[in-house]
Amino acid sequence: MAVSSKATQEFVPIKEVRDGVVILKTGSMRAVVLASSLNFSLKSDDEREAIVSQFQDFLNSLDFEVEISIQSRRLDIRPYIALLEEQYKKQLNDLMKIQTREYIEFIKKFTESTNIMTKSFFVVVPYDPAIIGGGAGGGIFQKQSAEEKVQAKQATFEENRTQLEQRVSVVEQGLVRSGIRVIRLGTEEVIELFYKIFNPGDTEKPIKVSS
Repeated sequence: MAVSSKATQEFVPIKEVRDGVVILKTGSMRAVVLASSLNFSLKSDDEREAIVSQFQDFLNSLDFEVEISIQSRRLDIRPYIALLEEQYKKQLNDLMKIQTREYIEFIKKFTESTNIMTKSFFVVVPYDPAIIGGGAGGGIFQKQSAEEKVQAKQATFEENRTQLEQRVSVVEQGLVRSGIRVIRLGTEEVIELFYKIFNPGDTEKPIKVSS
């Protein structure tokens, strides 16, 4: 089992997730922004042209690459059914109990016969820190104590994160100007997102984002 677990981890390119930042095994950093969708069918022709133009300007203004990921998953209706079951138990009126039970059965049959899908839109913002070689002897870092090395590593991380945050800010502002709502994913949300990516067979639930 240990060998299988180790082999599986080798396919995951992530080293750790710290303060909402994904650190890859290569040292590269990633931030993930959850973006809302827009319903063009509810927009006028002028509004559509304005949105497309603004989004085009946003893309042209970027001097770094971004990745846009769209995930389509079947909606897990079980939490909603569980909520209805709780309401059914609390009903004191016989007629309301009957109607609630009929509604629960309708929802169950409807979702069994129809695939209700949810779509999530993510923008992945990268930053590749400059790698400074220390040479075979390790340079000045060889003389540092363990505590000093930890402090230096943390300072380097904070410096690189600042650069990443600046890119995230550019992306968020550009999307907002296009009429898209955005939320930066924190550590827990990022871990949940990648867990579902690498474990597609597990129960699919909506990603919870702290307000």
